[in-house]
Amino acid sequence: MTAPWMEHEAIELIREYRGTASPETVRRFMVEAVTHLESRARVDTYFPVLASRMVRDRLRALLRAEGITPRDIPEILFVCVHNAGRSQMAAVMTASLGGARVRVRSAGSMPADEVNPTVAAVMQEIGLDLAEEFPKPLTDEAVRAADVVITMGCGDACPVFPGKRYLDWELDDPSGQSIEAVRVIRDDIRGRIETLLREMGILQATSA
Repeated sequence: MTAPWMEHEAIELIREYRGTASPETVRRFMVEAVTHLESRARVDTYFPVLASRMVRDRLRALLRAEGITPRDIPEILFVCVHNAGRSQMAAVMTASLGGARVRVRSAGSMPADEVNPTVAAVMQEIGLDLAEEFPKPLTDEAVRAADVVITMGCGDACPVFPGKRYLDWELDDPSGQSIEAVRVIRDDIRGRIETLLREMGILQATSA
């Protein structure tokens, strides 16, 4: 730990997860979160908030993966290369459609610096806000915690663990595309999500 706020945030998380996650794990996750954010120019007013958010999410995934917390509702992980477009859209739409009946994560095998602005714009058109989202790295615990892992053009970067459902969705990369093209990708993803959630019993078969 180098910055005073890192130690403060780590201590708070150690207290929060006392008895379930070791202090060493919390501190390691904090260092890795800060390293990731610093490498992507995310040093701003919300830096401590983003770092703690990343650590807390990893801890929740780890506890679920290790059976310390119950797998009471299904969890879906969306993975693409940069976690700046397709997987971000998919995660936000799934969370919106599934509500409290599903948990959702997204990650990238090579995370970008920020969410694609055109992607954010087309999601805003349908009332979904990506303002607080940012690209996150793929971790083993996120895959282990998931029940369904959906890849979108990231090849073999996603580790394979037994007992999970793996799907590969072939989708155009929104990077460099016109807003009209990104709308098509968005609507394609929404249709696939609705089908998946119906198959999982999360949406009714008559849902539009």
